[in-house]
Amino acid sequence: MAWNEPGGKNNDPWKNRGGRDQGPPDLDDVFKNLFGKLGKVGGGDGNGSGKKLGGVGAALISALLIVVYVVSGFYTIREAELGVVLRFGQYHSQVEPGLRWKPTFIDSVIPVDVQSIRYESSSGSMLTEDENVVSVQMEVQYRVVDPYRWTFAVTNPEMSLSQALDSAIRYVVGHSAMDDVLTDGREVTRQRVWEELEAILAPYNVGVAIIDMNFKDARPPEEVKDAFDDAISAQEDEQRFIREAEAYAREIEPRARGQVNRMNEEAQAYKERVILEAQGEVARFSELLPQFEKAPEVTRQRIYLETMEQVFSNTSKIMVDSGEGGNNIMYLPLDKIMEGQNSGSATINRMRNTLEGLQNVNSASNSGSRVTQPTTSSGLRSDSGRGGR
Repeated sequence: MAWNEPGGKNNDPWKNRGGRDQGPPDLDDVFKNLFGKLGKVGGGDGNGSGKKLGGVGAALISALLIVVYVVSGFYTIREAELGVVLRFGQYHSQVEPGLRWKPTFIDSVIPVDVQSIRYESSSGSMLTEDENVVSVQMEVQYRVVDPYRWTFAVTNPEMSLSQALDSAIRYVVGHSAMDDVLTDGREVTRQRVWEELEAILAPYNVGVAIIDMNFKDARPPEEVKDAFDDAISAQEDEQRFIREAEAYAREIEPRARGQVNRMNEEAQAYKERVILEAQGEVARFSELLPQFEKAPEVTRQRIYLETMEQVFSNTSKIMVDSGEGGNNIMYLPLDKIMEGQNSGSATINRMRNTLEGLQNVNSASNSGSRVTQPTTSSGLRSDSGRGGR
């Protein structure tokens, strides 16, 4: 039901009666009617009273408008933001976080977040330097450091940053081999993309700082994925074997060096011992030479007895025959004799007397008695290997 139809409620806000649809009235007419009604407040029809009341109403409206204008100028900048103030559309200043006021219709404020970390990613299939196609996806983390440059340096800073990132990735991948992008050169590629992106953004000075660059994904085309996975597995096995070999080398090398040092020390000790023994022998023979020149027979006999004493100290039984055709065998129980070694020099003297007697018997015999011993030249023989009787 229309507002002006018969029977309808005449609630037309524009007071269009009689079927005339004139639309909203002019704003000047509205203010004139309002001031006219305020001038007639109080029921007075005189000119003096109407003018006074009209001045009071105008003052109230002016005060109300001023209050509204002042209140509308308050705004708040959050803690993580900085405000870019534009005066009549031109940059004027920056404001810190907190409650601020601006003149309405004169200043406008654009808040810019300068603490949050923002993200921008780029991905696509790219051709490497060795003419292989790889799919690369990278993400940059950045933060706004200059709100004015971020707002006015370029028309759309987010789009500009995305295009710069895409250009940097394609440039670096295009100058890298596929293996470097997909395997062991990922860190180098990431760092190079970072540097290239900063070089691209430097002339534009968009007011951002690159925080980090993430290499999210890099893979070959799906058609060769299986073969490439095998190649990657082989390379990983190679690196694993190399690490195992290096670990084994680190384990075995100190041990080998220790053995070498021990052998060197043993050889040095053996060398010194042999030298000292040789020097001792030389010194001993040097001392015996004057004695031998003075009494050759006595010295020779003494050396012989000392040698036989040293030889017989290693056996416990000695068998002595009286001659080639004789049947008498003499048995010397040296093990019983040697049991008394702790008694001192008596045992040694007895052995010397026994040996001197054997030598005298050997000298008195015409045919000479033989003493068989494999390790001596005196004719004595040790029978310790066959067991005693």
